[in-house]
Amino acid sequence: MMPSDLPQFTIRIDPGLLAKLRYVAEYHARSANREVEMLIKKHVEKFEQTHGEIEL
Repeated sequence: MMPSDLPQFTIRIDPGLLAKLRYVAEYHARSANREVEMLIKKHVEKFEQTHGEIEL
């Protein structure tokens, strides 16, 4: 899938928290979007370690 073909997800977030997220993302040389994607991926992996693989 091309990045432009990926589904979009909108989130409401406190401006201060968003600024901190952008800071962390820049530290990791990522976009804020990529940083959020990595955090979600790690969260899902941790969930699956505890509860088993999510079958879709």
